[in-house]
Amino acid sequence: MSDPIDWVSLSGRRAKGKRPEYFEDPALDRLYSTVFALAAEVSALRERQDTIERLLETNGVLRREDIESYEPDREAGEERGLATRAYVSRIMRGFQQHVEAMEADDPPIMDVVERLSRE
Repeated sequence: MSDPIDWVSLSGRRAKGKRPEYFEDPALDRLYSTVFALAAEVSALRERQDTIERLLETNGVLRREDIESYEPDREAGEERGLATRAYVSRIMRGFQQHVEAMEADDPPIMDVVERLSRE
């Protein structure tokens, strides 16, 4: 039998090269990295839960190997895809609102307040 894979050790390995930086404060990059890693884990758990629910509904019992070998049919895959898109949209809504605000033709409210205070 081969040696078991040490997933904890493998998960701590560093990628080659410099880590990309998007924000002036490196703590923000780390925070967002953590949040998105957690979001990916929750997404995987949601799919696993969907598998368990579908297997219980179909078979009434569960075996670990059934969960591990489950392959969603087209309908289940489409339902999962929609659920995942909705989930990601909820997570990204704050970013999306910020982008929409930057693209809006309306000036920021503080510009309007400042202009009105001078009149």
